[in-house]
Order: sequence, then structure tokens, then C-alpha cells
Amino acid sequence: MTTTSIQTRPAIPYAVAVLGVLFASICFGLVPYFSRGLTEQGVAPYAVAFYRYIVAATALLPVLIIHRNAWREITWGVSAGAVMGLGWIGYVTALEKLPASTVGVLYMTYPVFTLVIAWALFADAPTRRALFASGLIVLAAIIAGSPASVPIEYVTILLISLLAPFGFGFGICVLVYRLSRIAPLARIASVSLGSILGLAPLVLSSEVADLLPRERSDWLLIVGIGLVTALVPQLIYTVCSPVIGASQTAVVGSIELPTMFAVGYLTFGEAVTTTQAIACALVLGAIALTRSRKTRTVSTVLTKSSKR
Repeated sequence: MTTTSIQTRPAIPYAVAVLGVLFASICFGLVPYFSRGLTEQGVAPYAVAFYRYIVAATALLPVLIIHRNAWREITWGVSAGAVMGLGWIGYVTALEKLPASTVGVLYMTYPVFTLVIAWALFADAPTRRALFASGLIVLAAIIAGSPASVPIEYVTILLISLLAPFGFGFGICVLVYRLSRIAPLARIASVSLGSILGLAPLVLSSEVADLLPRERSDWLLIVGIGLVTALVPQLIYTVCSPVIGASQTAVVGSIELPTMFAVGYLTFGEAVTTTQAIACALVLGAIALTRSRKTRTVSTVLTKSSKR
């Protein structure tokens, strides 16, 4: 009984967890900077996705060995990682051809995938507030996406890029509902391992020229995409997201969208239009709605489990 009471207490305060998810999501929003820099040097999209996860998977492999008894949770994590890794191929491919803001707004549909998956697979019905906040984000994506401005030959690429928000939504749900019982480092290790396993066949069957950047200085981009956009923010994210729950995690994480706009404007010279500014305002409004704690969190999951 003592163990149960200790487990049901969140490791960190709710407000701190929200800030942690916010910071981690900003780091995730920096992906276009590193991704486009590598693809411009001839690195294949799947190789870019592989590099994003390889650092964490390699560094944290011993953690999985230590926690091998939790093989059910690890299997869930590996499965989620494989789905996320394959989804990132479409995301990186789209970034090659289209502005970061356009790709970003489609990626921000992941709260909808998160809510649907949480409801369908884990019987966690979303609150009205979560539905309304996600609706604002979808509206923001529609406004900022400007589908009419996308050349017809890129429509297929945009549709394929939706695999990324689906994968991320699935990953959020697995993290909250299946991985909260194992250590944060084990969560990251399992997801990262799954990602590189999912991408490994593509990498192994590729030419060396498709895997390596042309300039030595661009190896810093590989280190950056592995540390700045993956290992460090993933650690913060995996610690904080179970505390605030799947729906709040999805909506707070939508700060990625304005971050992508900033990257596009400051790095690639992509002007921020009035419609995109309105979309950012809608996203920030949705984030403000996440103060409700009614959605299931790791505390309520563990409490209900201990009563069974």
C-alpha cells in the first residue's frame, strides 16, 4: 500500500510539467532548421529522421537492458517509435519542397489524432475543453495552410506528411497510457530504438552518398538534430507529459507552430502573412485553455489501476 501511495503522486508539480512540455515542444519546433540544412546537402529524408533518433537510441541502450523485465512497456515504446520514425519521412520530405509554415500547420493536426487514438484505444473520452482547444488548432492549421497556394504536384506530399502527426499522436498516447510505469530514460530509449529499427531497412539499402552531408561542417547539424530536437527535449517531455495527460500535452505542445513560423522567417526568409499571424493567435488561445486538469493524467491512471 505504501508503494501505491508513492506512485500516485506526480514527481513534479503540474505547472512545472506544463512549462516542461512547452520548452520541449519549442525544441521540437526547431527541426526544420536542422532538417532543411541536411537535405540541402543531399541527405535523404529518411536518413535525416534516422539521425534524429540514433543519438538517444545508442546512448540509452544500456537503460533498456537494465529495465528488460518491463518488456511489455518496452514493446509498446518500440512500436510507437517505429510508427513515429516512419511518419517523420513524410514530414522531412515535405520540408524539402514547401515552406516550414505550410508543413508545420499540417503537422499541428496531431492533437486531433491524439484525442481520437486516446478515445479509441485507451477509452479516455476527451473533455469539451480539450475538443474546443483542438478545434481551434485545426482551424489555425486550415487558415495558415492556404491549400489553394500549394501547387497541385505537392498535394500528395502534403497528404503523406500527415503520417507524422498521426505517429506523434500515437506516441503521446503510448507515453501517457503505457510507458508511465517505467523510468523516463527507458521510455526515451524504447521509442528511439523503435524509430531507428523502423528506418533501418531504408538506411541499409541506400547509397552512402544519400546518407552523408557533403560538407564536414554539416555534421554539426546531425549532432544538433539528435541533441537539440530529440534527446534533451525528449527527456523533459517524457517526464512531464504523463503528469498533465494526453489531451493537455497535445494542446500545449502546439507551441511548435509559432516556433516553426519563427524558424521559417528568421532562417529561410519566409514572410509571416496576416493569416499565419491569426493562426498563431488561435494556437496560443488554445494553449490558454489547457489549465483544466479534468483529462486523465498519470496520477489517475495509476490510482485506478491500483484499485483493480
